[in-house]
Amino acid sequence: MPNPLILDEIVRRALQEDLGLAGDLTSNAVIPPGIRLEARLVARQPGVIAGVEAASLAFRTLDPGAEIRVAVPDGGLADAGATLVDVRGDARALLTAERTALNLLCHLSGVATATRGLVDAVAGTRSRIVCTRKTTPGLRALEKQAVRLGGGHNHRFGLGDGILVKDNHIAAAGGIAPAVERVRAAVGHMVKVEVEVDSLDQLATVLALPVDAVLLDNMPPDLLRRAVAMVDGRMVTEASGTVGPKTVRAVAETGVDIISAGWITHSAPILDIGMDV
Repeated sequence: MPNPLILDEIVRRALQEDLGLAGDLTSNAVIPPGIRLEARLVARQPGVIAGVEAASLAFRTLDPGAEIRVAVPDGGLADAGATLVDVRGDARALLTAERTALNLLCHLSGVATATRGLVDAVAGTRSRIVCTRKTTPGLRALEKQAVRLGGGHNHRFGLGDGILVKDNHIAAAGGIAPAVERVRAAVGHMVKVEVEVDSLDQLATVLALPVDAVLLDNMPPDLLRRAVAMVDGRMVTEASGTVGPKTVRAVAETGVDIISAGWITHSAPILDIGMDV
């Protein structure tokens, strides 16, 4: 569960964006004040559910007295046609919050479902599926929670969580060795250091340096397997680059510790969920 203050800010910002300056012209014109309404959030397709707390908060923000019953909580599996949430409250408020609630619920459930697909595909191997910083601006905390709900794990939450020396850092620093030397001089002993490489020659350089993890970028499985053998357990190995449902198993079978996929947060298809009054 994300920090409640973060969740509240995300939901309020989304509602404010939708309401604008004039509010919900349609609901306010069509529905007389004081009308009560009962509705269900229903999955149109099967998947892993995420975003129930966010959707519920959208309704409660506009109607603090809304009665909400959660049938499938965050992290639960839903079949097509399953009721996820029952909500009863002020009709205007529920219809005004509907799109914000569904936007969050559909997107986050899509992230969780996509993650579960990769996790299931690598079952029985040592590899963990992790997300990246390739997230929707403003939704990182919720998207990373959705990855965990789908059985995956999180990479860095932000630039301040750890060191990842990438190709452009290496180019700017004049090489891997000077980049790592400057990093180690700048950070404390609690900060982990990872370096990105795209060749076995670069990997050989990294193996001689005080590095905790190596990112093996865009390497085909045969090259990944050789890289993992070179590392021989001396540091954490991460594979990244064009990892999808059809390729992830082959990557996992090379023996890498971590497989990172940016698309599960920034491009996962939504899970189709609707609100039925």
